[in-house]
Amino acid sequence: MADISVTAASVLASSTALTASGVAGATITDGQTIYKDTANSNVLKLADSNSTLLISTVEGIALHGAASGQPVKYVYDDPTFTPGATLTVGQTYALSSTAGGIAPIADLTTGDFPNVLFVAKSATTAVLKIVRGGVVKP
Repeated sequence: MADISVTAASVLASSTALTASGVAGATITDGQTIYKDTANSNVLKLADSNSTLLISTVEGIALHGAASGQPVKYVYDDPTFTPGATLTVGQTYALSSTAGGIAPIADLTTGDFPNVLFVAKSATTAVLKIVRGGVVKP
């Protein structure tokens, strides 16, 4: 399979979502996965599963776009998250090896740092609960 195709304007957090905000350290688009760059003033950048442990540690999913230096809001827990893509019911989705991307968990390969993002509960919504693996997949 491949990364889900996110329609930026369709990414929505529910009214019960847990969100946070920070400053973008790169250009970020709605629906992209982000990490907190603790080595660079805690700015938010695109996460990537086949990079370093820091870069693969997902902080959340961006709720709107931002250029470097601009504020960005993100969601990190949501029982009814709308990721803006067509989902497969029951499928578990994870951080992909494409910076900022989201893919079915089966797409992870050797050398990736697994980060579970959400499980689809319908074709358009998911239970978002980030689980950071913290180890490289052998």
